[in-house]
This record gives sequence, structure tokens and C-alpha cells, in this order.
Amino acid sequence: MKSTTVVILGGGIGGIVAANRLREQLATNHRVILVERNEYHTFSPSFLWLVTGDRRPSQIERPLSSLLRRGVELVHAGITSIDLGSRRVQTGTGEIRYDYLIVALGADLAWDAVPGLDETTHTFYTFDGSQKLAKALQAFSDGTIAIVVAAAPYKCPGAPHEAAMLIADHFRKRGLSSRVKIQLFTPEPQPMPVAGPQLGEAVRSMLQSKGVSFHPLCKLARIDPRGRELAFDNRESTHYDLLIAVPPHRVPAVAVKAGLTGPSGWIPVEPQTLATDHAGVYAIGDVTSIPIPGRWKPDVPLSLPKAGVFAHAQAEVVARRISSEINGRSAEASFCGGGYCMLEAGQDLAGFAFGNFFAQPAPDVQLRQIGRTWHVGKVLFEKWWLSPPGVRRTLTAWALKAGARLYGIPISL
Repeated sequence: MKSTTVVILGGGIGGIVAANRLREQLATNHRVILVERNEYHTFSPSFLWLVTGDRRPSQIERPLSSLLRRGVELVHAGITSIDLGSRRVQTGTGEIRYDYLIVALGADLAWDAVPGLDETTHTFYTFDGSQKLAKALQAFSDGTIAIVVAAAPYKCPGAPHEAAMLIADHFRKRGLSSRVKIQLFTPEPQPMPVAGPQLGEAVRSMLQSKGVSFHPLCKLARIDPRGRELAFDNRESTHYDLLIAVPPHRVPAVAVKAGLTGPSGWIPVEPQTLATDHAGVYAIGDVTSIPIPGRWKPDVPLSLPKAGVFAHAQAEVVARRISSEINGRSAEASFCGGGYCMLEAGQDLAGFAFGNFFAQPAPDVQLRQIGRTWHVGKVLFEKWWLSPPGVRRTLTAWALKAGARLYGIPISL
């Protein structure tokens, strides 16, 4: 029986899901290889809890191998080149040939894209950065904290707003709310503009209720670290005492060199199948650019947000399509554009935004009322994700059965 090799580049959410699903769906003579340079997987949705002291680093970090099904071949190495013509990937430990390739490399942080911005700037977008920021916040007791989104698009559109509210709650608990001012600057016209004006206004109200000053349409031009000043293209500069940045994002260089990227600077894919223009090559998650209905304004089209929930769903679709082809069946799985976000607001409260991002004439996204249920849901998801595959399967079955009993929905497992 012919053996087929599927190579997945990147061990984030999309890469892990794709590898595990393919290993489930393919016979053992077919190879599933995951290439990831980091030996440990860190759960990025929990970085903000690391910032506020609600998590220790060890609680949100696992050996990547512990999250993979038996039979997935894990290669710990950097990726030096992708040869689409000869279907080869060159890594720091050698060459790998593939029949199918899934590019799940995520987005890199472009620290050099804004004058004055560098890797010493505080951020909650990295594991190390979140730990350093936690120490800085603990030492901070008076002054202005500026949270600045340097450019769009960026990963997890709700994260800057969550960060502002959680940090505000952190200082409330310390009795310092009157002494600490929190300002959020973004080049976007509203919070989470892809989700529409209604949700944007709801998030703006959430920020206001926490005492966060929200400043839209602020395009960052440069940072003066010595003078602690932020300069913008279209408004007066502003002073800060502690700066937290969301750096510009860009596609990993290896994808650019391979010729995978399009005019947007990201990898274009067919929205429903996640296929690229290259035979047997798919791309999922943050590394992609997927147009969706609607516009910020006449000259700015919308793109699907970069978020783990989409990487997860896309990985499921691509795994089913590839396994169907290998197993001689019609590949019918399709990505529908559905997604959700649990938006942390502090005080163990969260909102729940969900909707169809492929809806016409614009994404149809709703926000459920803030409550403890959604916060608990996010905590449970964290525990589920960081569990070994066997435990995760048991927890999934339990959750489905519990949901069936709670809502009276017959579910066959």
C-alpha cells in the first residue's frame, strides 16, 4: 500500500489540531510530521492571566509532545526553506519531502516596523513578555499606562481590550484605581471593527465602565522611549509612564521566500477549503489572508480576524479534506466562517461574542451579556486544551453529554 506523507509547519493551535486529526483519520502506513522549533507549547489565550498574576508560567505551558497523538512524528527544528516545486522542506535537522503540506506558521512580531519600538517594549503577545509585564505592573503604582496597537491586522482582535480591562481590575484590587490612568490607542475606527458597529459600541461601553480611555483612529508614527512619548500621524503626541505595545504583525520570512504570499503580504487561500494556488499545499490560521464581506470604509476591505478559534476550525477542515483524498473519498469538508470569542472583563466576568464572518452583506456577530458563565467557560477550555489527547477526548464526551442533558438536545457519540 502506498505511503503518503503530510507535513505540518508550525506547532500552534492549528498545527496541533491538524496533526492530531490526520493521525486519527489515516492508516498507520501514512506519515504525519509536525515541524516546530519550540519544545514547549504555551497557551497564548492565557497570557493575560499571566500578566495579572492569575496564572503561573508552569500552569499554561506543556511539552508539545504531550499534546500530540501517538504516531505523530515531531521534528524540533527551525524551517530554513520551502521548495514548492520539488515538494521539500529544509529544516535545521535535514530535509523532509511531502505529498501534502499544511502551513500553520502563525504571524511574527515586527519589532523593527516602528521607530522606537523594540523587544524591550512591554507586551502581552509573547510568553516571556507577559511574565516581564506582570513584574512591571506589580511595581507600578502611579501614572499613565498606554496600551497601543501599532498596526492592523494583529492576532486576537479582542486582546487589547481584554488587557485594558484586566489591568484596570488589577489596580482596582490593589486600591490604586484613582492613581493609575489607562489609555488604549488603536488605528482602528472602533473596538473589533470586523464585528460591526453594534458590538464595537458594546465593547466601548465595557471599557468606559472600567475607567479605560479609548482612542480610535490613532496611527502610531514613532515612540520616544527616553521622553516617554507616543507620536501619532493624525493627533498630538501623548505622554506615558508605562507602555504596553501590540507590535505590527507580518508573515514569517520563510513563507515570503517560498513565494506563498500575495498582495496583502499574507498567504491567500480559497476561503472554504484553505487551499493555496500550489497543488497539495494548504495554509491555516494567522498566516493567511481571507477576505470577508464588508468594509471599514470605502477603501479598506475586511479580512477574517487572526484568532485561534479560526485556526482550530480550519485545521479540522483541512485534515478532513486531505484524509478524504488519501482514503479515496470525495473531499467535501468546508470552512463556514463561524467563530467566537470570550472577552474577559475582570472580576471573573466575561462576554461572549459569536457569529458568521462570511455572512452577507457583512459579518453577523453578536455579544452575549457579560457574566461569570463565559469566564468559567474560558477557564474550562484552557484546562481542556492543555490536557493530553486521551484526556481531552474523555472531557469532550462528558461536555457533550452534559450539554445534551442541559439543553435537551439528542447527541450521538
